[in-house]
Amino acid sequence: MKFKLKLNDILGLFPQALTQGGCNHDYLSGIASLENATEGDLSFLGNLKYKSQAGTCKASFLILPIDFEGEPRKNQIHLRMEDPSHALAVICKFIEDKLLPSPESGVHPTAFVEETAVVDSSASIGPFCFIGSNAIIGSNTQILSHCHIGDGASIGNDSKLHPGVKVLTRCKVGNQVILNAGVVLGSEGYGFDQVKGENLKTPHLGIVVIEDNVEIGANTCIDRARFDESRVGTGTKIDNLVQIGHNVQVGKDCLIVAQVGIAGSVKIEDQVMVGGQAGFAGHITIGKGAKIAGQAGITKDVEAGAFLKGNPALPVQLAQRIAILQRKLPDLFNRFAQIEGNK
Repeated sequence: MKFKLKLNDILGLFPQALTQGGCNHDYLSGIASLENATEGDLSFLGNLKYKSQAGTCKASFLILPIDFEGEPRKNQIHLRMEDPSHALAVICKFIEDKLLPSPESGVHPTAFVEETAVVDSSASIGPFCFIGSNAIIGSNTQILSHCHIGDGASIGNDSKLHPGVKVLTRCKVGNQVILNAGVVLGSEGYGFDQVKGENLKTPHLGIVVIEDNVEIGANTCIDRARFDESRVGTGTKIDNLVQIGHNVQVGKDCLIVAQVGIAGSVKIEDQVMVGGQAGFAGHITIGKGAKIAGQAGITKDVEAGAFLKGNPALPVQLAQRIAILQRKLPDLFNRFAQIEGNK
């Protein structure tokens, strides 16, 4: 990524950090990996796997762990931090605010807002958006192009909806929420009853509630509840392409990675971590702080703090032992064959 940013502005973000070296540039011009960075770039060492590349990196500004051993090259500044990855996140946020300013408040001429909707004067409604009757849009919220906010839905303060988001009838979104492109909240739940060989649809009359400081990735769908509410707790971060079924309750500060599927009425308690493509059967509880590895199949309740992997899911150490034994099976069968052949 290329830009032009004053070096002193970056240094000013970390007044307590340890700096070494000097640079004859007043500006930084880009962010690049350790391997690809050139003079004028900023780079960082966030994973010790790439430690050897830091010593030869040509970046003018290098963010490093506090205990990194090495001296700056000529015309290079080292910024020592406890958490270089977090420092980079702070810098990227600073750059985003500089290069991608918020849209102006107001309603775009091509947007349609029902007369009974309440839109704060500081909010921004982008091109071709629809705001339904009795909907509420909070202060400083940005709704970008082609979004649909259904009748009676509400969006809190300081939230951002990227293009193509759908917040359907009566659903509620809190403050400082980010909904990435294509998110659908309040889609019809998948509920059918088989009667005399026919699949009869059960209407879903509930809503979806998203609490504060939640981020939901592109094209993720969260179904409305059958009668009450599906809910995502404060601080939870959900990746792209996740499917969350009706009446699911997701706790606070959870991390759910891409392509996870969660069936209806699952309860996920606080601070749970879920790896990509994991699947959950319905009507189970995942205890606080549990970790679910990628592609795990969860079919029953999980205790708080457990770490499971595999399908069906097992405690991680047992699953790893079984995997090791499975790799030995071909040799074991060969040995059996030889024994049988010698009889």
